[in-house]
Parts: sequence; C-alpha cells; structure tokens
Amino acid sequence: MESTLLEMATDLTRTLVATGRLSPEDMQDVLQKTHTTLTALKGQEETGSATAVPAADSSSVNWRKSITKHAATCLECGQAFKQLSLRHLEMHGLDSGSYRTKYGIPKTQPLSARSTTERRRQVVQEIRPWEKAPHILQAREHHGHTSPEPDGEAESESAEETVVSTPVQPKRQRTTTPKKKASRKTSVQV
Repeated sequence: MESTLLEMATDLTRTLVATGRLSPEDMQDVLQKTHTTLTALKGQEETGSATAVPAADSSSVNWRKSITKHAATCLECGQAFKQLSLRHLEMHGLDSGSYRTKYGIPKTQPLSARSTTERRRQVVQEIRPWEKAPHILQAREHHGHTSPEPDGEAESESAEETVVSTPVQPKRQRTTTPKKKASRKTSVQV
C-alpha cells in the first residue's frame, strides 16, 4: 500500500522530532518544505525528467529559530546542541566566523542555547573577574583610583607605601538551611 505524500512528509518530520534533530517549534515549517519537495519529486517522476530539485538557499533560513531556550540547532545538519562548538563546525568545514557569515548571524549573537548563555552571564556577575585581575588593580592604583571597598580612602595612603599584592579570592560559602532535629519522645509506661 502506497502512502500519500502528506503521510510520507508527516512520517519524516515526526522522525526528525523524535530523534532530536528538529525542535517541535520548527515542525510546521519543515513539514511544509518536505511536502513541497516530495510533490516536486513526484512531478519529476511522472514527467520522466531528471532535473534535480534545487537545494534550500542558506540565506532563506531563519537563524533565529535555530537558537531556542534549551538548544542551538546546527543549520548545516540539523543536530541540536547546548552550544555549537568549533569542533562540530569543523566537521562541516566551517569555523564560527564563516558559519555566521553564511547564515547572516551577527557576531554579538552567541552560538549557544539561551539558557546556557543566561547561566554564563549569572556566573560572571557573581565572580566579577574584571575586579580581580591583577593588571586592572595595578592600573587603578597607577592612575590614582581608589579601591572599590568603602574604606578605600583611609587605606589609599598606606597602600602607596606597601607593595601591591594580588588579592586572594575568598571561597564562596554554600548557603544551606539549618536542618531540623527530630525529637523522639519515648513514652515509658509504668
């Protein structure tokens, strides 16, 4: 029993979603493109022509749909990742710059899932590495800027006399909630 073009396109699209190569948000677009391609192939088969179906133009691909909250989909192969690594892009003969150029992705857009990008921003805001770099601290002292601590003015005079040492980053304390102690009362019957 031959299946219709719509059934074949639906089966192909469902398989892509089930294997994780396609996000559910993009399912409708892919279904329409697959159906159009299958219709064109059927028409070629019936007329007996051997012309190839033109491949999808890479500039017509919407890169914004490839970067979702939990996945960044490679526009070359359709695989979903948390981040498109240089190693993966090299499998396609690309680097991040040429990949961005090919699909029109701005240089300021991270090639990673939005949740991954947001988590990285939170970590950077917590550890504030720009305040702890030795060359920045030396430059601040050299240009006469006071330290970011509230007692910076009082210490600035004594800091000029002493040698600048690299500040030791304090260990982050884990915030825990106190455990409740379960009290056991035993009743003794006399």
